[in-house]
Amino acid sequence: MPESRPNEESDENSEYGAYRAYAAPETAVQRRARRAQFLRDLHEARELRDRVQPRRARAARMRQQMRMRTFRW
Repeated sequence: MPESRPNEESDENSEYGAYRAYAAPETAVQRRARRAQFLRDLHEARELRDRVQPRRARAARMRQQMRMRTFRW
């Protein structure tokens, strides 16, 4: 008779069991779509931050311009 574990989840519902269910290899198309979505969200977050913190955004632009001016090809 299997030992019952009332305080623990079964293997099917545990984190590891759930992970195994989704561990199918990701296709390149899926990875690129997920990456594109991430980059869109990141760009949107940066734009929002620049709108709500204009002084910091201006200082960051100035630092970037200085880096580009002093960069040697």
